[in-house]
Amino acid sequence: MGQLVVDPLIHIPVELAKMSISGLAADYPDGHLIQEHQHVRAQFLYAVQGVMVIDAQEGRWVVPPSRGVWLQPGRPHTVRMRGQVKMRTIFVDEDAAPGLPARNCVLDVSPLLRELILEASRIPLVYAQDSRDGRLMRLLLDELRELPVLPFHLPWPEEPRLLLVCRHLEASPDDDRDANAWAKQLAMSVKTFHRLFRRHTGISFGQWRQFARLLGSLEGLAAGEPVVQVALQHGYASQSAYAAVFRRHFGVTPREFYRSKDSVDEAD
Repeated sequence: MGQLVVDPLIHIPVELAKMSISGLAADYPDGHLIQEHQHVRAQFLYAVQGVMVIDAQEGRWVVPPSRGVWLQPGRPHTVRMRGQVKMRTIFVDEDAAPGLPARNCVLDVSPLLRELILEASRIPLVYAQDSRDGRLMRLLLDELRELPVLPFHLPWPEEPRLLLVCRHLEASPDDDRDANAWAKQLAMSVKTFHRLFRRHTGISFGQWRQFARLLGSLEGLAAGEPVVQVALQHGYASQSAYAAVFRRHFGVTPREFYRSKDSVDEAD
């Protein structure tokens, strides 16, 4: 494994590079937090290893290995690491990104794109556009445009009372209080609670809580915690109940999730 990088300003030379597309490689220890910041360029964050948790005003993105998150420029966000994280970042000027996502989102990473990202992170900050490096960068953008968007986004409601509920459930995912209990605590009818929740998140309260538990559980799995422990900590009655919900949402079991073809360590 490469040297762990904790310099919060490591991205500055890359962002200020004259080229419209630039790459950056950085390794971080488990639990490391990159404090709130923003970029003048669009950014594609890719986890070769470990899980990245990106928080912004509009929501949270949980980025497991072999996936990446596309972030628009000028969006304040934090990045928290779970497990030893090998982060590879691509910075893209807005005028070089037609056809790329117009919103923040998590994207699947194809085997080809993975190799392109790894190569891009080794390319010097200055390169000739008609060189092998320039062609590689353009191919990387073409591949980015073809990636499917994945459901790894948890929306935060802007309504202050609902946000408090969501923050509590994020911290205590095993809290089983239902919508009736929360509506009573907020001094509103359950009908109003459901209406406000869907208006401010786009999904129902039940869907949000289920998804919050699933995304939170990815962090525990990345840290190597036993599946049964992760299941119980996130409000599931048993490992089998958790595995069934996990498979319905992600298409694989919790144990299979990190056996991705792309989870093989990169040779530094």
